[in-house]
Amino acid sequence: MKKSVPKRSENSSFSFRKIDWEVRPGGMLVQKREVGDDPFGPMIKIKVSHYSYHYEITVPAQSTFGDLKKVLVQETGLESKEQRLLFRGKEKEDNECLHMVGVKDMSKVILLEDPACKERKLEEMKRNQGMLKAYEEVAKVRAEVDKLSQKVLTLEKIIHNGSQVADKEFVVLTELLMVELLKLDAIQADGEAKKQRRIEVHRVQSFVDTLDNLKVRNSIPLTSCSNAVSVTTRWETFESGVGSLNAPVPIQSATKITQDWELFD
Repeated sequence: MKKSVPKRSENSSFSFRKIDWEVRPGGMLVQKREVGDDPFGPMIKIKVSHYSYHYEITVPAQSTFGDLKKVLVQETGLESKEQRLLFRGKEKEDNECLHMVGVKDMSKVILLEDPACKERKLEEMKRNQGMLKAYEEVAKVRAEVDKLSQKVLTLEKIIHNGSQVADKEFVVLTELLMVELLKLDAIQADGEAKKQRRIEVHRVQSFVDTLDNLKVRNSIPLTSCSNAVSVTTRWETFESGVGSLNAPVPIQSATKITQDWELFD
């Protein structure tokens, strides 16, 4: 925005020059500074109290409280949205200018953490602690299941080799796996820890199923089957001679040929 204003000169009472205007943070319309001027004015030091901690922050005098929060992020670790700045007992908005509310060199500002953000951080911390605890509990169960899985593999090898195992071996091992399964069910977990718990549950169930199948196979004795077909050289002799090893005796004809002739008239 430009506006002409009169200016006194040697040849006339007044002359006109152009003035540039600018909008400062907070919406205030002021005269635009010339090139080379410090756009934010002189630097000031502000004392910031955060509970038992105290900081001295140096910022341009015409900065906003939002600008001050950005500097405090590096000092306190609190994000800008987590900060609440109070000056003279009143909370200030991010767009308010320091010099407009009376903040000067060595002025005191109080920094508080936003209660809602603090509560969310506490809840997140609790969730992280709960997740870590769930991870540890699942890891303990996994270690026990690893030991039991070796016993399952041993039984499987014995049965595959044709040997038999006492039924109590299957019963005891199955009960131990069920105990670990109950431990997994009692674990309160969310997110990735819940996923790991579910994987371990399926793993335990697969070992229990394997034991059930091995127990059934163990109850069936293995027998060596041989060819039950026997071949003999005894043949049954029929009257026709079929099936006999000896050729049939030729049957003599009962017809008798004579030389007696019968005469006909």
